[in-house]
Amino acid sequence: MTVVGPQISLVTRMTTRLRLVPVALGLAVASQLGIAVLVFVVVAAALIPLWIGVPAVIAAVALSRRFADLHRSVAGSLLGREVPRPYRPIRPDDNWVTRFRVAASDPATWRDLSWLLANAVVGLFCNVLVVSLPLGGLFYLTIPLWWWRLPADFNLDIVGLWAVNSAPSALGAAVFGVAQLIFWVWLTPRLMWLNATVIAGLLGPTETAVENTQLTTRVAQLSESRAVSVDTHSAELRRIERDLHDGAQARLVALGMSLGMAEETVDDNPEAAKQLLAEARQSTNSALAELRGLVRGILPPVLADRGLEGALQALALANPLPVQVAIDLPGRPPEPVESAVYFAIAEALTNTAKHGAADNVWLRLSYSDGKLIAVVGDDGRGGASVEPGGGLHGLERRLAAFDGVLLVTSPLGGPTVVYLEVPCTLAT
Repeated sequence: MTVVGPQISLVTRMTTRLRLVPVALGLAVASQLGIAVLVFVVVAAALIPLWIGVPAVIAAVALSRRFADLHRSVAGSLLGREVPRPYRPIRPDDNWVTRFRVAASDPATWRDLSWLLANAVVGLFCNVLVVSLPLGGLFYLTIPLWWWRLPADFNLDIVGLWAVNSAPSALGAAVFGVAQLIFWVWLTPRLMWLNATVIAGLLGPTETAVENTQLTTRVAQLSESRAVSVDTHSAELRRIERDLHDGAQARLVALGMSLGMAEETVDDNPEAAKQLLAEARQSTNSALAELRGLVRGILPPVLADRGLEGALQALALANPLPVQVAIDLPGRPPEPVESAVYFAIAEALTNTAKHGAADNVWLRLSYSDGKLIAVVGDDGRGGASVEPGGGLHGLERRLAAFDGVLLVTSPLGGPTVVYLEVPCTLAT
């Protein structure tokens, strides 16, 4: 039994290597076709002084990029990772001159040309070895079967080491063939890795390009977050203005009118004046209540006084459904983050009470790895989703201003789980 394992392992490894042989053969042929592509690019560049040179270069560069894309795909399969395209974007509506300028100024274009030249040497060497070593090994392995049929004056040398002219020398050739096959099994993945690494190194994006891409992505994200913050701020100001105009301002106007009428009737009709003053006092109480509600919508006093933990406890107590609360915060978040998370959780709890048809609700708040994490869940009917214009979409946009994320899982039949994550630093 101790021999069977290595035999199976060797057969399996040889089978895996044999699958690479047609790949290597195709890459070996392609390495020489790349010379034709390189010649096409050079000839097209030489025709630039003529009117046909610019479109010829564009066509040649497009061909070389398609050729490189094929090798990126193969290299990605061999390396087990994607080899991204590093080219600068060319818009379909660009004219020939613009396309030529973008392609000519792109460093990836020149790296493609250098790869075509390098691949003609490295690619050919690596892949020819992968194809020729097993063929040679099989040839030497079968020599004992047919060497005696050769003419007496035929000189069969084994790589210049010895001549096959007897049975022992033929068996020696077979042993040499076995050794070559074992060497091929060991060498094949290394040769393919070397070829794929050269392809990925020359055809993939450089570290600078990756950093620039990441920087561009980050700038786009920050621009989007800034736009979201501005829109949210503008919407909040419009809401405050509308609430003041329709609520407290109207109450104060009514209050002024009641006081004016009371002033005019106080001498002639004291009872009517008293009634007007009572109405004015009621309007004052209503205006104060609306102002308190407006201020509470901007920054709840309980949040300023007791912090996020105390505010969420009060929010859970005020909810019509029983809410199980578990909070573990080693410090206090910054006020903007605290306010955003508070209102996000408040909106999630409100949605649960209105639409969830749940019996139990839970709220978890913790801090880990520099991120404030909140989870609001219920055992309701589910079906919630983030849709443009909806409440959850508004929460997503609010949290995006702080690089936060919102995830919702709500299959039909429940449960519904709203996950919030906002990076921040806690004040101890």
